[in-house]
Amino acid sequence: MIDAVRARAEAFRADALARLRGLTPVRLVGDLLVVVAAILLDVWPGPWSETKLSGWALAGVFAIYVVLLPLRHLFPATVMIGGAAIPVLGPAIMVVLSYTAGRRIESWVKAVASAVLTFVVVAVMWDWVDRPLDIEPAYGMLILITIFGVGVALPFLVGRYLAQRDALVQAMQDREERMRGEHKLLTRQVRLRERSRIAQDMHDSLGHRLSLISVHAGALALDPSLGEKQREAIGVLRSAALTGMGELRSIIGVLRAEDGPDDDPATRTAESIDSLVSDARKAGVLVSLVRGGQAHPLPSRVSHAAYRVAQEGLTNAAKHAPGAAVQVTVKYEPDALVVEVRNNPSRNGSTAGTPGVGLIGLTERVRVAGGILHVGALPSGGFRIAAVLPYEETPLPDEPEDEQDETESPRGFRKWAGVGSIAGAALVLAVIIGGFTYLGAQPVTQVVSQENLDRIQVGQAESDVLALLPAGDEPLVADGERRSQASPEPAGARCVYHITDEQSYLAKGTRVVRFCFRDGKLVEKKIHVQRTGQ
Repeated sequence: MIDAVRARAEAFRADALARLRGLTPVRLVGDLLVVVAAILLDVWPGPWSETKLSGWALAGVFAIYVVLLPLRHLFPATVMIGGAAIPVLGPAIMVVLSYTAGRRIESWVKAVASAVLTFVVVAVMWDWVDRPLDIEPAYGMLILITIFGVGVALPFLVGRYLAQRDALVQAMQDREERMRGEHKLLTRQVRLRERSRIAQDMHDSLGHRLSLISVHAGALALDPSLGEKQREAIGVLRSAALTGMGELRSIIGVLRAEDGPDDDPATRTAESIDSLVSDARKAGVLVSLVRGGQAHPLPSRVSHAAYRVAQEGLTNAAKHAPGAAVQVTVKYEPDALVVEVRNNPSRNGSTAGTPGVGLIGLTERVRVAGGILHVGALPSGGFRIAAVLPYEETPLPDEPEDEQDETESPRGFRKWAGVGSIAGAALVLAVIIGGFTYLGAQPVTQVVSQENLDRIQVGQAESDVLALLPAGDEPLVADGERRSQASPEPAGARCVYHITDEQSYLAKGTRVVRFCFRDGKLVEKKIHVQRTGQ
């Protein structure tokens, strides 16, 4: 528990420091303008101020604004909910707090919970007791929803939509940047593959030729008919060949690249192993060729790999075991081709050493052909290279598919990013507009019909008159708006005011009828015009 609290505190501290470091002069000036605008609109004598404040009360409200507005960046949800619970805050600051909360809150669960809790606070703080008695509860609830929707919900949803839009744009920019990096990496890999293919071919072809030159030069040096100058020239030639082989190995490096299409399959096939062995014999290598089994058609990639196995085996034997007997075996088994090169121990007693780059590249070449390569020393002290290659064409090993980035939002989520905010805003507007439309279509005006007005006469019993009048007071016109322009009421009488059924545009006001009762009888029935704005 303590570790979790400490981790959250550390995360909050890091986020706060990141926001402070990201504070630019433009953002600072913008935040100051927001603070000044909210104070000028909400605090007396601002146009949205509902209470006239002065002295310490005005200073206190001013201090609350100065504290809450900067804190909204660090505690967006808390400040929004707390602001709804402070009665002295005006609509301007609530719009700002709600917008910032929608912009800053990342989790949609926390966003929904914060909005719902804010609505609960607004409903609790709503002045239900002092609400005018002539406003029906349905209208009171609709007014509450309207105030919350316009002052809290819509700014909150606008901020959330803009935050989601910015996140989506940033994700697209990151994706484009990543794609550019991947394109550069792919281009580099293609370049390296081509270089590796060329280097592999150099090792397989040029290295083999240099080995044969070295072996052939060594054999010529043993010819007793040659003079001293000829032997010296042959020594220089053999030394140059060996030096060239060393430089070639240092240039090539470790090769593990896949081949492209089978390079030169016409001259480097399993059938060309005979000429390969023949060239080695001419160079003085004691090599024999053993073929077995019924020849089988081979895919070009497999045939080329068989040639490379024989070539690499002869090259290694000439390099590491000069003068030793070598045996090349090409055997067609019932289900696979076996190519083997084995050599006896070197005559001078040198060891074979560790496998070089050629064997590493050969292993990859055999793998691509679908076969298996075995390399190792023999119990007798010699060395053996053997490959088992399939007769059937096998597909190249698949490239590993890129795993989806776990930090990246799923495509479906990004596709619908921001739609929830738009749908929420549309729902709020639909509730407000639909509510007022529905209530506005209801027959809320209770009027005295002209027929009943003509039947009511002064002197009638109060009970008879009230039976002809509407059951309740007019809900949309306050008492002061019905009686403020009427003549003084009769002394000692109780009067009620109702709207008449017949109205006239020429009257430029509302025709109101007054019924006054005294001692259980109607003592006055009088109509006056309640003019608008007077």
